[in-house]
Formats: sequence, structure tokens, C-alpha cells
Amino acid sequence: MSELILHHYPTSPFAEKARLLLGFKNLAWRSVQIPPVMPKPDLTALTGGYRKTPVLQIGADIYCDTALIARRLEAHQPQPALLPGNQAFAIATFAQWADSVVFQHAVSLVFQPESIAVRFAKAPPEFLQTFIADRSKLFSGGQATRMPAEQAKHQWPVFMARLQAQLEAGGGQFLFGEPSLADIAMAHPLWFLRATPVTSPLVDGYPAVVAWLDRVLAFGHGKAEELSSEAAVEIARAATPAPLPDEAFTDPNGFASGQSVAISAIDYGVEAVEGELVFAGVEELILRREDDRAGIVHVHFPRLGFRIEAR
Repeated sequence: MSELILHHYPTSPFAEKARLLLGFKNLAWRSVQIPPVMPKPDLTALTGGYRKTPVLQIGADIYCDTALIARRLEAHQPQPALLPGNQAFAIATFAQWADSVVFQHAVSLVFQPESIAVRFAKAPPEFLQTFIADRSKLFSGGQATRMPAEQAKHQWPVFMARLQAQLEAGGGQFLFGEPSLADIAMAHPLWFLRATPVTSPLVDGYPAVVAWLDRVLAFGHGKAEELSSEAAVEIARAATPAPLPDEAFTDPNGFASGQSVAISAIDYGVEAVEGELVFAGVEELILRREDDRAGIVHVHFPRLGFRIEAR
């Protein structure tokens, strides 16, 4: 089995989710620091243009989106379980809601002007301009819309009060009894909010939530070792993609292995990745790409939250 390589940057909330997944599993991994804004030429050589953060690499297999990364890590090391069998559906559904609805509110709150001023107080003005332009492009063209900060503030207490009540009713340890993907998915938007004194009171005002969040963050990040992005590309080039899954499934829209297709996210970061479809399963889509630098790679996407189109 090839080593786990995470392409990420420190302040990304979904990268923190992936790091916590690795910590929960107590895994060793290689850490590739990527720029927070485009261009990302070494990462693009692996993904073919997918621009969200983070990305997991295992040899010549590239996994996009943390929902799929969680499932891949679960297969890599089943225990402790992120998706305990008797609650897998409820946990996966809750995690999807946290990654979308709760995260959308957190983004609106973090990027309100008062929070931005504190968050980027030490950054050069030109970087802030570049960052804002990059994020405007990131959220352009998809189904996700920027929620007004006033609306996010209006609705946020509902989430926190419900979370507090759930923790108090269940003894306050973890959301579904034992720790799971649900805890990590809910934790990373709150971690994002706690990054500045402007937004941290939105979390810190709920004692049971704070105690739970501290327990989740205590999973840590596993055992990381730095790796250059150039070396990661070379690792992909020297590797062969893993055997395809053995799963009997007929795609409802008729897509089949061997087709030239484009796959893209539907919410934001909607730049398409083109290649040959080599697998279409219930949860996962796999594209075969050939890159001048990375060689032949398989790029993996979740079915949920992504679209596929013929080319």
C-alpha cells in the first residue's frame, strides 16, 4: 500500500476536517503544503484542474472531496470506525448537512468585513486582494450562493442551541454516542469560526459545545511528515493506479467505462476535470487521466455533489 499524501494548507476548514480524519485513525501521512489561491500547478498535474482543498493522494490515485476521502480512509483502516455500521446512514447524512448548510453559514460569518479585517490584519494588502478575487471565482458558476451575514447571524443560534441540547441529552461526549464522522464534520466549521475574536463568541457562548469541540480537536492530526509538491508528482508518475473496485452497478444516466467525460462539483469550485471514465459506482466515479508530468493517474470523485457530462 502506498503512503497517504494530503495536499492542503493550514487555514482551510475542509483541510482541518481531513487532518482530523487522519488523527482519528492515528495514521501516518505525508503533508504537501499547497497555495491557498490559484495557480497550483503541481496539484493540477495530479487532479486535472479540480481546485478545492484538500486532496488525498495514494500513489497514482487522487481522491477529491472530504466525503470520499473519509470513505477511503475507512477502507484503508476500518477501526476506529468513522461510520459505525448500525448508524452509518444517519452519520453520513448528518455529515453531509454539516459540510453544506453549517459550513455555508460559517463562511458567511467568517468573511463578514469585521472578521476579514482581523483575519488578514498582518497580510499584505495585495494578498488580500488576490485572495478575495480567487474566492469570488471559486464561488462563481455553481449552485452555492453567498448567504448574507445578517441572515447567517439570524439563523446561527438555532444550530448552536440544538447542538448544545443534543450534547446535554446524550451525556455530552459525542453526537452519536461513540465518536464518528459526524463529530468531525460538525467540528471543522466551528474550528473555522474560532480563528478570530470576532467570530469565536458564536461558538464559545455554548459551554457543552466548547467541551465537545475540544474533545474532537484532541483527535489531533496523526503523524505527519513534510513532502514537496514536486516529489508528490514524481510519486504519482512512478506508481500504477490501484485495481478498480469490483462493484456491479448500472449508471442511471447510462454512463459506462471507456467514455470521455467531464466531472465537476455542483456547488462551488466547478471547474471540470476531463478524462476517460473507468468506473461508475454507487458512491464513486473514477477518471483516468494522462499528464505530461504525473503520468497516468486515476482521479476519484464522489457521486453525491458532483455532475458528469459526456465529452
